[in-house]
Amino acid sequence: MTVQPVLAFAWNPAVGIPLLIVGLIVLALIWLFGQPKKEQQGRRRFVPGATGERREPTFGNEGESPAEPSFSARDDFHLDAGGDRLPQQGELDMGLREELERLGATLAGGKDRVEPAPVGRPSGIAGSIVDALRAPPEQFEQSLTGTPAVEPMASPRASAPVAPPAAPAPPPAAPRVPPRSDVGRRPERMPVERIVTLFVVAREGGVFNGTDLIVAAEKAGLEFGDMGIYHRLVDGKRELGPIFSVANMLKPGNFDLSRLDALRTPGVSFFMTLPAPIPALDAWDAMLPTAQRLAELLDGQVLDEERNALGRQRVAHIRDELRGWDRDHEGREITFGR
Repeated sequence: MTVQPVLAFAWNPAVGIPLLIVGLIVLALIWLFGQPKKEQQGRRRFVPGATGERREPTFGNEGESPAEPSFSARDDFHLDAGGDRLPQQGELDMGLREELERLGATLAGGKDRVEPAPVGRPSGIAGSIVDALRAPPEQFEQSLTGTPAVEPMASPRASAPVAPPAAPAPPPAAPRVPPRSDVGRRPERMPVERIVTLFVVAREGGVFNGTDLIVAAEKAGLEFGDMGIYHRLVDGKRELGPIFSVANMLKPGNFDLSRLDALRTPGVSFFMTLPAPIPALDAWDAMLPTAQRLAELLDGQVLDEERNALGRQRVAHIRDELRGWDRDHEGREITFGR
């Protein structure tokens, strides 16, 4: 009995031809989409009006005419409005170096001659009021009003011709002298070593009316007194002088209560003079809330001594300075005169 072998793999055209076609299609797709993409070079943009031939950059001025544009690497395009040449980086470095050397020589030469600036020098309205407080009683009116002392006139010579008298001009209205009072008067023998100032000003373009200002000052706990200004006093020890005072920003700095309807001011000045009847830090903690309260009542804003907005960082800096001032003056006896 003969057994014929059975082929396991026989060619079947009905199956093989479709598989062959599918395989060719797969290979073609792999060849088309399997290659990495190449970067395409951008096309040059055509600039209208650029019809001249291309020129290569050169080093130097050879072959250039004044009428042709220059492409030299040493060209200097740094000209000012008048056509003058501006200094280059190297020249600026040399000039800066000379200035630094000159500054160093100045500092080195004057190192031994540097004197500390005076602390607490009064300025502005607060300064004029403090100067008036320091002045003798007979000079008080002159220091506030700025009226010069009257000097006796020299007798004219008999031979000199006498000119006819001119029509008398109306004398200017004399400024009203702020009244002196025991309320808020600073002891005469009490020194002034430093002044701390704050400002409460109206919004841009606005002013404070006299009646509103007086009502707000009374609500903030201020008392009208010496120099025609407002003060904050120590409870039970009013004779020690003011903790701080509030003056008008307009000269002479006082508030004329008899003319409240005509009073208009852009702001007021808070100032405290050190040493004060209480520690400096306590005086600041009393002055700052009062200024903020007054600004709230008048719809104003609080500024520091340089007329800048008073922020938290500046407040912290002032508190540190006053804390140091108290530490330096701790244990010193302050004598209050009468």
